[in-house]
Amino acid sequence: MTDIYKYHLFFCTHNRDDGSPCCQQRNAQALRNHAKQRVKELNLKKVRVNNAGCLNRCGLGPALVIYPEGTWYQYQTTEDIDEIIESHLQHDKIVTRLQR
Repeated sequence: MTDIYKYHLFFCTHNRDDGSPCCQQRNAQALRNHAKQRVKELNLKKVRVNNAGCLNRCGLGPALVIYPEGTWYQYQTTEDIDEIIESHLQHDKIVTRLQR
């Protein structure tokens, strides 16, 4: 059986009520939504974009992990997301400057 997805992205969008660091404090949901929209616009059918609960890397900033290889990224802007999509998802090249 062939895998349904080539890449599966999990964005931490966790929000902590106690004010301790979390990805949502740094606009994680909006950036995840941007990624989902770009993947759709680019018609990347073998890519799935999902929300995740806490990935336990909140202190590093917004976190994203891409499977199947388990590549972790820290990102800040829509430009970072666009670079990950273009380089990693479209050209199979890890964006080392954002890798964590």
